[in-house]
Amino acid sequence: MKSVNKKISYLGSILMLKCPHCREGEVFLNKNSYTKNNFLKMKESCPLCLQQLEVKKEFYYAPTFLSYVISIFLSVCTFVAWWLFIGFSVNDNRIFWWFAVNIVLVLFLQPYILRLSRVTWLSFSVPYDSNWKQPKETLILYIHWAPKKYKNPRL
Repeated sequence: MKSVNKKISYLGSILMLKCPHCREGEVFLNKNSYTKNNFLKMKESCPLCLQQLEVKKEFYYAPTFLSYVISIFLSVCTFVAWWLFIGFSVNDNRIFWWFAVNIVLVLFLQPYILRLSRVTWLSFSVPYDSNWKQPKETLILYIHWAPKKYKNPRL
């Protein structure tokens, strides 16, 4: 059976929490978003393309705001879906039912939303390389030791 290499889309790689550079490698140490203490622990680099993932500690402050935006977007989507399929009325308490369901849903999805916001933020600064499997030419710098009195004629 032949293995088919499918190109993963940008949105698909973000939703599956994959490396933004190769769109195949795992970003987090644990695949499960609901582990008790280590759900936000990231690998230092992608195991496949060796892209550095741990940039700086300050780099991941902004995704907290991005997770807030994602949570608001999810709440608006559930509000519209509830309004279209169930409806709201002033005569009963359906809005309170939506509010309770929305709170439970957002709290349940919060670990995944936090991971999603980190991968999304990382994808803004790391470009996708479709040829990441091909070897790259590397620049090798040779440092020539010379005594202080030696002066390079090319300079």
